[in-house]
Amino acid sequence: MQGVWQAVLVTLALLDSASLYFRAFYALPDSLTAPDGTPVNAVRGFADTLARILTERRPSRLVACLDADWRPQFRVEALPSYKAHRVAGPDSDAEDVPDALTPQVPIILDLLAAVGLATAEARGYEADDVIGALAAREKQDPVEVVTGDRDLFQLVRDEPTPVSVIYVGRGWAKAEIFGPAEIAAKYGVPRDHAGPAYADMAILRGDPSDGLPGVAGIGEKTAARLITQFGSVEALLDAARTGSTELPLKLRLKISGAEDYLDAAPTVVRAATGAPVLLSGPDTVPAQAADPGRVAELAQRWNLGGSAQRLLKALEARP
Repeated sequence: MQGVWQAVLVTLALLDSASLYFRAFYALPDSLTAPDGTPVNAVRGFADTLARILTERRPSRLVACLDADWRPQFRVEALPSYKAHRVAGPDSDAEDVPDALTPQVPIILDLLAAVGLATAEARGYEADDVIGALAAREKQDPVEVVTGDRDLFQLVRDEPTPVSVIYVGRGWAKAEIFGPAEIAAKYGVPRDHAGPAYADMAILRGDPSDGLPGVAGIGEKTAARLITQFGSVEALLDAARTGSTELPLKLRLKISGAEDYLDAAPTVVRAATGAPVLLSGPDTVPAQAADPGRVAELAQRWNLGGSAQRLLKALEARP
């Protein structure tokens, strides 16, 4: 359904919250402030996006997924370069986040609680892992993942329940819906395991934004072809190690030269679907705000203007 945008009944929406509020922060001017001067552009943009999700996708369940650890130790131990360029400083483990965004995150969490929408996190894990775990264990209802991060394409599936990704990397107005068929068509990976194949293709290709070097000399098309042919990174490595004639010598040498990286990268790239997820409460979308008075207080204190009202109306307008 890529490029097709229509209102459908989506049962479970999983939000990549940090991805959404980071994009809202950069999309709206920081001249949007509270009376005390605190920027609220990310809060407003996040609330507006949430209202549109509720209005246009109409989920009956929704979870805003959070990073309990933006750079988990198990991933750093596997690959020290993982997100290393985003660290705030040489003596810090914190992410380099814009000063104007940092104070807005607690406001977003307060608003979600007042509205009555569930949040989820897992100690020592990223939001990607939380989303992956919730999607993996969903055996009853269709799932839509809302994110601006292509990494989550790895979660798409048809069975036992459909999982698709609403990719908002270019904004909500240009959002695209990706399921297995769309991932297979766009990236040239097998449809029958398009999600895992996308993750393995990404391992080979690399991703500088996450500190993943990839395999030198292997681009996206070659990576997709190799994963299609061999099925997984592990099978490709085995072919290189055993000198399989199915793998040309030039490629065999490239794969063998990146053996240490390819042993480590799956732990880094693949979502940890066994993450111990904790939800703040039931994931059912309420018919009205859990605490309207608190929502009104937050709207006044932080100058949330029409964003808070649109969010409340989106709840009330649901069937």
